[in-house]
Amino acid sequence: MALPITAFYAGILALWLLFLTASVIQLRRAHRVSLGDGGVDQLECRIRGHANAVEQAPIAIILLGLNEGLAAAGLMLHIFGVMLVAGRVLHGVHFLEKRKGLLLRQIGMMLTITATAAMAFRAIYIAASGMV
Repeated sequence: MALPITAFYAGILALWLLFLTASVIQLRRAHRVSLGDGGVDQLECRIRGHANAVEQAPIAIILLGLNEGLAAAGLMLHIFGVMLVAGRVLHGVHFLEKRKGLLLRQIGMMLTITATAAMAFRAIYIAASGMV
């Protein structure tokens, strides 16, 4: 079964993860830190921004694929996908820019959580409906 919408957003998120990875590598090289954060605050921020993306993106992509496989409308899938990408990018930019305020981070997490929860509830509902 082809999942073209999921593949599209998974590809975008994979490129974002690679960008976050490169940003961590760049700071590691600049500060000559091979393990941990070496006490460099900016490196600690980038490591956490990358780690959070790695923690959140996989389950969201799995849920997007499950919803696509369960015949969710294309528009719905694109709304979820845009929310996920926007959420992950806004959240990550907070850590890349070492911003003092939390607005980007909060908006990013709210978009990610909302999309993930909606996809989870829809998958559970559709799956439970078919189990009867």
